[in-house]
Amino acid sequence: MAAANARSARQGAAPREAVKKAAFAWVDENAGTISRWHDTIWDFHEPAWREYRSAAWYVDILKRAGFDVEAGSGGMPTAFCAVWSNGRGAGPVIGGYAEYDAVPGNSQERVPFEKPRAGVHPWAAGHTDPHSSLGIGALAGLLAAKHAMETHRIKGMLKFLGEPAEKVCGSKPVHAAKGYYDDMDAAICWHPSFGAGRANTAILDTHCGSYWSKVYTFECLEPETWSGMGAGGQGSSAHTVARAPGAIDALMLMYATCKTTKEAMLPHTGTWTINEAILATGHATSDNLAPRFSQIQYSWRSPTLAMQGRIADVLDNNAKHVAAMTHCRVRSAWVTKTRVGLPNHAMAHLTYQNLALAGAPIWREEARKFGRAIQKNLGIKPMADPILERMQRLATPEATEAEMRGQLPPWQRNYTSDDYVDWTWHTPTARLIVGRCTLKSPKPGYEYPAWAWNALGGYPATIDPTTLVAAKTIAGTTLDLLTKPAAIKKAKDEFRKRTGGGIGGKDWVAPLLPKTFQPPIHFGWPEYVTTVRGTEWVIPKGA
Repeated sequence: MAAANARSARQGAAPREAVKKAAFAWVDENAGTISRWHDTIWDFHEPAWREYRSAAWYVDILKRAGFDVEAGSGGMPTAFCAVWSNGRGAGPVIGGYAEYDAVPGNSQERVPFEKPRAGVHPWAAGHTDPHSSLGIGALAGLLAAKHAMETHRIKGMLKFLGEPAEKVCGSKPVHAAKGYYDDMDAAICWHPSFGAGRANTAILDTHCGSYWSKVYTFECLEPETWSGMGAGGQGSSAHTVARAPGAIDALMLMYATCKTTKEAMLPHTGTWTINEAILATGHATSDNLAPRFSQIQYSWRSPTLAMQGRIADVLDNNAKHVAAMTHCRVRSAWVTKTRVGLPNHAMAHLTYQNLALAGAPIWREEARKFGRAIQKNLGIKPMADPILERMQRLATPEATEAEMRGQLPPWQRNYTSDDYVDWTWHTPTARLIVGRCTLKSPKPGYEYPAWAWNALGGYPATIDPTTLVAAKTIAGTTLDLLTKPAAIKKAKDEFRKRTGGGIGGKDWVAPLLPKTFQPPIHFGWPEYVTTVRGTEWVIPKGA
């Protein structure tokens, strides 16, 4: 390293230690601003596909920082693509992204007791993981790297995307299909730890699996043809004739049938899940008329694309038969289809080196006091140190991988789901996991309620350390990729080997959505609407 620094000095470039020191110092000097940025997004708490204020806030910040920003990228109103170059066309292109969607049903104030947010419905959205920290940590890392690049005249391009609707894995497959990732030389993604498992590490091999989601729409288009006993038939009253079962019965039968056939969708091996959400029921107001319209969404996760396809076949078959039984027509539309994660050891090790340099999150007494207040309010004896110890120490990629492999069958290479996986097929990608304030369980098997987890993600003293460590790690890794040609070459060589030649190679998996795919922004996703009655949490009438 000393020899390399000497060469850099002779060439007029700053020593690498000075470059990273400048980036880390930027994070420390702006820690208060970064915390306030997080508060802003956390307080917007906007759900998937409806993150209007959050996306506009990011676009404004990036434009003021000198980025060229395409708002509404990929046909998604709350997505964006921002680029900045320190020397047009010179140096590598390094990517990253922000997420900012919140989760319906998780409204919570940043207090140590259960308290939904004032002024909105108690089942409105709230940040759970939280994506508020994810987005701000990535943004701060990007701006810290930019500061060091400008200070030390480092050439390269930074590309930063706004990725809405992660909770339905919505935007990244769209951006991938439309080519937004193809020009990047490497990318860094991260996530706050999500439980007592992997934390303060970089993922080596067991990346996330696949997530598919589809909406089935049932419509009763010709209810009058259900029975020969029409409204005027043989003097019958419209209130006494047999009517078509209609769309609500179709939805209920679809729900029940899929529950019944769930056991037969796949063998009882590997970790896979399927869940449903009712989007609309037609809002019928007359008991004697067939309900005309209903929608139900299915989302499923599994470790292989073959398993995903099998589930889709069963769902389609169920929908076809249910529609026939209820005198309805059925239409289906994809919400998303993701691939599975592709490893890159070179990126994982490089990222972990920078995580070690930044250090694990350090929580001060204010955070512990907040944790003890939560415990007290739950009837738990407050602990001297309520924060889980493993969130406060590093875990090597190898150790984390060994622990994960011990929980899975040998054949299973991917686990859970997140749409970052679509990045991994277009550029060498790191997956960083930073520990977040997680409370120790008072006894084996105890689970804290969701409100406590959500409050810890909004209280500055408990979430800021996670955000700041992520920012430093991302900045350091970005600068390594820009200043160490051998590091980026190693990552790209591995990418080409794993894909059989890079994008389009023999082992490469293409995007599962077509380039012409229209993002599913038109469905009745819940959102906030302001009227003369105030701000309400609704499914709007126009959906």
